[in-house]
Amino acid sequence: MDTVMQTTTAKRVRSVRPVGTRAVLAELDSLQDVLALQDMLYKSPLPGQVDVLAAAETVMVVGESAAATRAIGARLMELELTVPEVTDSGLVVIDTVYDGDDLADVAELTGLSVDGVVAAHTGQIWTVAFAGFAPGFGYMVGENEALTVPRRSSPRTAVPAGSVALGGQYSAVYPRRSPGGWQLIGRTGARMWDLDRSQPALVRPGDRVQYRAVREVVTAKAPSSGETQAREPEKEHHVESGVRILNPGAQSLIQDLGRRGYGPLGVSAAGALDRASLRRANRLVGNASSAAAIESVNGGLTVEAVGDQVIAVTGAPTTLTIESPSWFDSDSGSDDDIQPGAKRTARMAEPFALLDGEILTLGAPESGFRNYVAIRGGVDVPEVLGSRSADTMSGIGPAPLVIRQVLPVGGATESTAVGSPELQPEFPGDGVTVLDVIPGPRADWFDQEALDSLCGQEWLVTPQSNRVGMRLDGTPLKRTREGELPSEGTMAGALQIPPAGLPVLFLADHPITGGYPVIGVVRDEHLDLAAQVPIGGKIRFRLVPDSPDFTTTFTKTPEK
Repeated sequence: MDTVMQTTTAKRVRSVRPVGTRAVLAELDSLQDVLALQDMLYKSPLPGQVDVLAAAETVMVVGESAAATRAIGARLMELELTVPEVTDSGLVVIDTVYDGDDLADVAELTGLSVDGVVAAHTGQIWTVAFAGFAPGFGYMVGENEALTVPRRSSPRTAVPAGSVALGGQYSAVYPRRSPGGWQLIGRTGARMWDLDRSQPALVRPGDRVQYRAVREVVTAKAPSSGETQAREPEKEHHVESGVRILNPGAQSLIQDLGRRGYGPLGVSAAGALDRASLRRANRLVGNASSAAAIESVNGGLTVEAVGDQVIAVTGAPTTLTIESPSWFDSDSGSDDDIQPGAKRTARMAEPFALLDGEILTLGAPESGFRNYVAIRGGVDVPEVLGSRSADTMSGIGPAPLVIRQVLPVGGATESTAVGSPELQPEFPGDGVTVLDVIPGPRADWFDQEALDSLCGQEWLVTPQSNRVGMRLDGTPLKRTREGELPSEGTMAGALQIPPAGLPVLFLADHPITGGYPVIGVVRDEHLDLAAQVPIGGKIRFRLVPDSPDFTTTFTKTPEK
């Protein structure tokens, strides 16, 4: 089912596979070719290029539109790869204490002594091939394969930040405490990721690294939490104008349209899952479409106005209840019908006033799953890498909202007037939500029976789903290939199939690389719809290989 372009020229891209309509996956013959293409795309970006995600044997290029991505795919086939220039500048030295829990095991696996492992690790230059797994986690390849070792058969549930590790042909440093299955050989005090630096990542793709053995770790000054780059919310803070959180509901986050272009640092785009609803809410209150707003799940959000505000709520249809405080002075307002302690309702997708002290509560959705609450001026929290959005996987951006937290409003208005009420689209209810899927890039890991099964059944959205991905339950899909796929770039909308055969639909906070085959990618236009399918909802996929997008321009070259 995959549509693939191929070429036999040694120093060219071997093939290009479409990844939905907004990305292409270039396959190469070696890691050296990956580094060459990555270097070329960094130095001379192609028209419409948004992001570049290099991996073990591939480079994924994300385009700004389907048309731009189509042109990028064709251009990649024409490029002649050139070896990147190597200079002595930019060598990063990482001081390491070699006392890791797996050091003796690595010695046994490699046939070296413990001192021999240390000598081999410090005695060569490592090059950061690509990033992934977590911000600041760089996959480094050495000058030889003396330290190539398998990952642990049983991953650890928690690996300490600063752990120096080996996995396959790579070395890396864990930037934060996280699960991991690599062999631990040492530890370092180097801060691999620090948002207080102008360049948060200590090492970036293409950088050269040398490890240096030391007896003692010197740890750079770090934030007090030590484990997260999320900004802690200010629960008590004097704000002249904004909203106070009285109840965040199941989960409420600050989201805008996300951060793009940071894939090489291991950072996904994040941002609102239902982008259309966010844009609609901002449009209604006169904000710029990218202004930050509140994304709330499954109702229950309650906020109090600090100063008079203009609000709009979009997304899942729900009841909006406004309660006036007991001290409310109706004589001072413009609406004589508002009495102290009175309750009234507001309409969805329509701007309304929330006067100082009034309380807005979102009820449980009648259908759908997520709501977006826009405040005229936008939520004014600090930007992180150009965005105010919270990334739940990496911990970048503002932390989830908490009781008594006050959110100030900013100046992100685009119009002097608010917008007219708008009609909302239909949202998923008790029925089955149909999502269009473009096959590939790894549909060839499955036979026609598996593809028929993907589209021939209803998939249940399980409670293990979140902003990283929707975990689905149904009849498992069977692969036709054994073994594992080397990690490669992935994107929101990807349907990854782990060995157990149950799909995971990646959403905005997904990891930027993945090692399981992607059978298909949900069309970008249907991701907003997917974001509104509730826990317990049902999804049916519909393959659209003949849709009018760029995939039809790629034709497979006959095998020789």
